Amino acid sequence: MHSDRGTQYTAHDMALACAAHGLRRSMGATGICWDNAGAESLWSSFKHECYYRHAFATKAELVAAVDNWMIFYNNDRRHSALGMRSPIDYERTLRATTEAS
Repeated sequence: MHSDRGTQYTAHDMALACAAHGLRRSMGATGICWDNAGAESLWSSFKHECYYRHAFATKAELVAAVDNWMIFYNNDRRHSALGMRSPIDYERTLRATTEAS
């Protein structure tokens, strides 16, 4: 799990939660905003495309919305940086190119 060095990410409870779920933690360097640019872009897209457009009555609804949006983001949403392909399609292209070599 990559994050910045915010107190919520450096907290002991976060370290325990990551360990319990088998997540390896990494953090960007202090004062270097570009270290976390990919994660910031992802969450900005999520907030503008999903979160701000819905009212969630329960935590379960929010969790389901995050899960559904992440599936959409990786499998169906086209990304200009990937030649208007989804991340899954882009990875398939890379894999096919590697296997053909």
